[in-house]
Amino acid sequence: MTAMRTEFKEYLEKFKESASAETQADMQKAIDDLENSEEGKGLELGDQIPDFVLPDASGKKVSIANLLKKGPVVITFYRGGWCPYCNLELKGYESVLSEIHEAGAELIAISPETPDASLSTKEKNELTYHVLSDEGNVTAKQFNLVYQMPEYLIELYKEKDLDVPGHNGDESWTLPVSGTFIADQTGHIIYSYVKADYKDRAEPSEVVSELKKINR
Repeated sequence: MTAMRTEFKEYLEKFKESASAETQADMQKAIDDLENSEEGKGLELGDQIPDFVLPDASGKKVSIANLLKKGPVVITFYRGGWCPYCNLELKGYESVLSEIHEAGAELIAISPETPDASLSTKEKNELTYHVLSDEGNVTAKQFNLVYQMPEYLIELYKEKDLDVPGHNGDESWTLPVSGTFIADQTGHIIYSYVKADYKDRAEPSEVVSELKKINR
């Protein structure tokens, strides 16, 4: 088992020890409902990514077109800094960032969090790559990743004091499915990993392996 997935497994085991059976059942139902819906399926291999410009944690605008001029780009969407799995994933990408750059690529992480919340996430996890704010999930919608949280899950999050609207700056209770893509310099997707289960994500080391294939 790879490093990030080992950490995921350890966190999940602790969660199962502390969370009620009802809570665990509701969270699994939300995953199953999303899996069986048409929402959040993501763009596919060969698709052209949308052209977007988003602010980073400091408010500076980052253009995907400008990044692609330099080489391939790894684009990973995460739910927010309140999500423990997202934080583990973001730190996992930081650990392989030098390898991503050695492969001639850039890395960006995108969430619907406000720039202020994104800055907190970046500082908390000591991230040195672009952490972008996609308020309103505008870009995530273009990637076909957005889903509406079901009412029973919203109530559960409120009980757990998970303030998604506070992080995102709106009351929509919509999130992106956690998904990772590699876009080549033409903006076409050459790698896609999108799963309804937020605990199932691309392993950063595997993304690096995919990048290394580009120049072979």
